[in-house]
Amino acid sequence: MLTLIALLSGALFGLGLVVSGMIDPAKVLGFLNLFGAWDPSLVVVMGGALAVFAPGYFLWRKGHSRCVLGSELPRVPAATIDARLVGGALIFGIGWGLAGICPGPAIGLAGSLQWQAGVFIAAMVAGLWLAGRLQSAGSGKS
Repeated sequence: MLTLIALLSGALFGLGLVVSGMIDPAKVLGFLNLFGAWDPSLVVVMGGALAVFAPGYFLWRKGHSRCVLGSELPRVPAATIDARLVGGALIFGIGWGLAGICPGPAIGLAGSLQWQAGVFIAAMVAGLWLAGRLQSAGSGKS
């Protein structure tokens, strides 16, 4: 049941990205162009996402330990800002700014068979592989 709900949630998220136009790299780059022809539509999409997310988040923060379906929720993570977080955010932001694509929209864009989506997804998979290798090397695992 949880897998079905996860699948439906992912499909709804993807549909929302397609309907809002957020799989179009030009639209995202227009949002990041603060000193040119700025496109504020991504702010509206983010605001809508926050409106849906916020009530559940605040219930979680208040200590609710189970979701609606009864599964146990993970603990609220500590709010630590360290070099890994900042480095990851920088790499993500630079990639997003250069390509105008982030992981969620890349999956939706792949359905359009545009070559940019394939390049982005290949780079994303390579980055995930490299991060895993670096993490296991740093922890002494092989």
